[in-house]
Amino acid sequence: MTDGEFAEFEVMKKEIMRKILTREALERLGRVKLANPLLANQLETYLFQVQQSGQLKETIDDQKLKQILSVLVPKRKTKIRRR
Repeated sequence: MTDGEFAEFEVMKKEIMRKILTREALERLGRVKLANPLLANQLETYLFQVQQSGQLKETIDDQKLKQILSVLVPKRKTKIRRR
């Protein structure tokens, strides 16, 4: 993929994100991007693929985006050791 094609893909991806996410979900995606760019890229790619395949029937709100994130990010087990 050339730089021009990559830039074009990024613009198309951003436009689709604006269409399929509510304002609150877009804000959350922005915060995820700041904290974990790799996770945000995975999330955007997933949403892009779901939308392109026609599986997306409604806009994604903040609550639904949280659910998708919880699937993408496995829970960490916390171990507390006493000395």
